[in-house]
Amino acid sequence: MAGTTWRNLAAKNPPAAAWLLSAAVIGVAVVAWGQTWRWHLAGLTTYQIFPVIGLVAFSTMWAQYAVAELGKYLAMSGDRLAGYFRATGFIVLAAIALHPGLLIWQLWRDGFGLPPGSYLDHFVAPGLRWVALIGTVCFFIFLAYELRYKFGRRPWWRYMDYLIDAAMLAIFYHGLRLGTQTSGGWFHAVWIFYGVTLLSLLAHKYYKLARRKEAESRLGSSEI
Repeated sequence: MAGTTWRNLAAKNPPAAAWLLSAAVIGVAVVAWGQTWRWHLAGLTTYQIFPVIGLVAFSTMWAQYAVAELGKYLAMSGDRLAGYFRATGFIVLAAIALHPGLLIWQLWRDGFGLPPGSYLDHFVAPGLRWVALIGTVCFFIFLAYELRYKFGRRPWWRYMDYLIDAAMLAIFYHGLRLGTQTSGGWFHAVWIFYGVTLLSLLAHKYYKLARRKEAESRLGSSEI
């Protein structure tokens, strides 16, 4: 019933459907985080607050992927969704800056120095340092993607698109291994769902890309 309602809304008002999906996944992330602390939020430290910003960032990006791929089959016009992608892009940019930024700032205030030593030596277990570094690498990839407004039409930019897709899968794993909310409870199942659906969306995307390249290759051969 809910799926049918969303499809109907997507056909009639694509931006509203996109925002509804984004609000839902962000809301789920906030609820999972709040339940961890039993909603006693007044005395939380920066170390306890910064994770929810990461959950919001990934959830919003997951919604963008879902809207971009599923929207092609639900009559969700790309032109009408431009405002949605622009606004959620700002949300993601702010969240991916604040998520590590708050942690780095608090570690520095507590006398642990600057990154990467601050969080590698004083915040994560030795066996998970490489998972933390995944987050750092993905952070710079996501920032570099903001240059699409300047370089998006260049032929080589498609490689950045591939890199962003890889970073999304990597940050899913980063959150799975390091996140408090993602490691257990009902939100762990939600996180796995996000990972499975993301992988499915990307597999379908690259299958279509391969088929298109194959068709273009055949067309080029026939013209020779």
